[in-house]
Amino acid sequence: MKSLLRILMFLLSSLSEGYPWCSLQAWNMDTFTQNGDIILGGLIVVHSGYEPPELTFRSVPEPPSCKGFHRRYYRDVLGMIFAIEEINKSPDLLPNVTLGFSIFDSCMSEVRAIWGALSLVSGTGAPIPQYDCHGSSKMAGIIGETMSALSLPVARILGVLHFPQISHGASTSALSDKTNFPSFLRTVSTNTFQNIALSHIISMFGWTWVGMLVVDNDVGEQGGQIIRKEIEKRGSCVAFIEKIHLSYPKDKIQRVVYVIKESSANVIVLHSPEAHVKGLLDALYDADVIGKIFISSASFTITPGLFSKKAWKVLNGTIGLMPSTGAIPGFEEFLQNLHPKQASTYPFIQTFWEVSFNCSGLERENIRNPNVSGQANLCTGKEDVRDLIPHLFELNDLSYTYHSYMAAYAYAHALHALLGCQPGNGSWRCSSERRTRPWQVLQYLKKTRFRAKTGDWVTFDSNGDLSASYDIMTIQVLNENFQLVKVGTFNPRALQGNTISINTSSILWNEKYSRVPHSSCSTSCPPGYRRVTKQGQPVCCYDCVPCSAGEISNHTDAVKCLRCPSDQWSGEGRDQCVLKFVEFLSYQEPLGLVLSSTVMIFAIITFFILLIFIKYKETAVIKATNRELSYILLVSLILCFLCCLVFVGHPSKFTCRLRQTFFSIVFSISISSVLAKTIMVILAFKATSPNSSLKKWLGLKIPCGVVGLCSVAQTAICSAWLLSDPPIPRMNTESVYNKVILECHEGQNVYFYGSLGFLGFLAVVSFLAAFLARNLPDRFNEAKLITFSMLVFCSVWVCFIPAYLSTRGKYTVAVQIFAILASCAGLLGCIFVPKCYITLLRSERNSREHLTSGRRFGVERL
Repeated sequence: MKSLLRILMFLLSSLSEGYPWCSLQAWNMDTFTQNGDIILGGLIVVHSGYEPPELTFRSVPEPPSCKGFHRRYYRDVLGMIFAIEEINKSPDLLPNVTLGFSIFDSCMSEVRAIWGALSLVSGTGAPIPQYDCHGSSKMAGIIGETMSALSLPVARILGVLHFPQISHGASTSALSDKTNFPSFLRTVSTNTFQNIALSHIISMFGWTWVGMLVVDNDVGEQGGQIIRKEIEKRGSCVAFIEKIHLSYPKDKIQRVVYVIKESSANVIVLHSPEAHVKGLLDALYDADVIGKIFISSASFTITPGLFSKKAWKVLNGTIGLMPSTGAIPGFEEFLQNLHPKQASTYPFIQTFWEVSFNCSGLERENIRNPNVSGQANLCTGKEDVRDLIPHLFELNDLSYTYHSYMAAYAYAHALHALLGCQPGNGSWRCSSERRTRPWQVLQYLKKTRFRAKTGDWVTFDSNGDLSASYDIMTIQVLNENFQLVKVGTFNPRALQGNTISINTSSILWNEKYSRVPHSSCSTSCPPGYRRVTKQGQPVCCYDCVPCSAGEISNHTDAVKCLRCPSDQWSGEGRDQCVLKFVEFLSYQEPLGLVLSSTVMIFAIITFFILLIFIKYKETAVIKATNRELSYILLVSLILCFLCCLVFVGHPSKFTCRLRQTFFSIVFSISISSVLAKTIMVILAFKATSPNSSLKKWLGLKIPCGVVGLCSVAQTAICSAWLLSDPPIPRMNTESVYNKVILECHEGQNVYFYGSLGFLGFLAVVSFLAAFLARNLPDRFNEAKLITFSMLVFCSVWVCFIPAYLSTRGKYTVAVQIFAILASCAGLLGCIFVPKCYITLLRSERNSREHLTSGRRFGVERL
């Protein structure tokens, strides 16, 4: 782009070299000039629109014609002129030098803006780039353009020429690029901080679903994308981005209205100059869309007189950013002294007068101004402007006017330093008296630092930008009159966390809302839930999913749930972690009480059976059961029942070690005693022959050997268990999500299942031996009783294994206690209850004759 511009300028210069009068066919567009020793150019939007020319190809095209004179824009022109008049009156700033001005209205047209810039540079009113037709140009620099879209092409051209330009309204960050725009400076802040401020406002009010309206040009589209990134960076989402332009036909505007109306977003970011949305606001009111809240960027200037009453209804409650400004001393008095007779001094003054007082006839006698209504009277010049000044110019918000005022002062201080330069001081070349070069002015502008009458320090950084803050304003519409109220500030230089402050109580929202509006794609997820983004939707559109067991979310719209500590769980609402209930089988609870009571009952019953056996030890039935083994078995059963009590209660290091080892050893004695009884029954019936060699095994040797050997083997297993990895108490926080199970950790499972396996081996051997001896001839065959007892025993422990593995907590302990009780009760019931029945209730059967009748072999050896 830069190279093309250089070629264009070279060609234009070459064509003009032979003609000292610089003839070039050009449009006749008015430039308002006041002469002086040094001239400041002004490219300022005064009219809010333009009409493109009709191309008939039969005549020379006319320039775009301006329409919609606007008082608010005109205030920027007056701010520049007021500053120049102050400077000319000042004895300290540019003494003996008079500043003049040459102001051109671009009417929001890029064509007019470029044409005006080239005309100001040439000094002729004709667009001849870098060509001084008069031989002594007085133009020191240009103030403007007002808007970013107009400033970009102008700044690119002026940058090639190294012609200084200070914008009082263009904020796009693209202009900070000194490679492409080396001569551009501005008295407003770059929109980098504006974008951050907008995202802060949206985040502060909790709006997560917003729409966007951007002007349909490069500045609007690029700026809209940057704002979108900032919004998304703070966790919000953009529902739509629609383009708008003042040249849009009604059908395109209606399409934008439809998108806004159908969207669930109640907040819309407005990134566009105000003139482009005028028609859209009227269309929104006609479509009854008055419940949306607009958040406007600094490019949207809130101006009186531009919008209709319908548009103000739509804008009610709007929150907008404005560059922070100070008061301009004496400016209001300056405005009050305006009069249409000053047309030669102040440009557009007659048009301003006609529009302000809705009269006509000043510019051309008896010809009505198209900017005023058709019913307007002729102006008299006696209208009193003083009472209308605050309303006409909205003096409580001097944004952009203040900055055009400061731009004029920046030029004055740079020129003052340049004209006061002493040769040899500094590295720059001094200018001759009253003769300045734009490139010299540019160098001094970059180093300018001064304190204005407002008290503000003005200095440009390396990018030509000012470090500034923003005022946060709100529009309040009362009784069909609008009021602009400051409700906060945004200062990017403030300490972290204090960059933005908003007085929410000062905001009057749109009449549809009595409090802060809500704008989100999905309803907020309450505590106890987390957000899960809907497939194919932005992250702000989500479903609320309950937190999993053991996890919580303690605030709304949680992205993820937090896992509770191991000793806590998520509670019913899953919004806070609560201490888990510590569970163990206690004597105080019903299950522990029932089991311990059952244990004592069975232990007592077994003890009474032992007493019966001792009392009736000389009877035939008890003698036939091998009394010594019966005593050992009954005592071991009592201990088996009582060992269950160790499983109940708070686990400790001692009880954990005692539980399984004591149970295993005592149980091994019980089963080995049953095995010994079975072996003795078999031997007794096999040793009936007088010369049988088996008779020598009848007695206590075999029973004592079997019981001793088995119990010693089990004791060895348990000893190895205790020495290598003994059971210890443990807080189990994983098995049940809402409980802490206080249990005994068995250590290495090989020892636990090894001891159970040994008991199972003994039980199976006893069962097989008894089963094989079940048909021995005897009226009271004890082998059958042992078979049934072992069948019960094996069935119980086979069922125990899956039940033990599938239960958790105190129920695991209860299952083992129940297995011990059931198996011991099976032994007690199958082996000893029938003998007690005969002994106590059927004494006629408790005789040797009855037991030996009906069989061929005796039981003398039993």
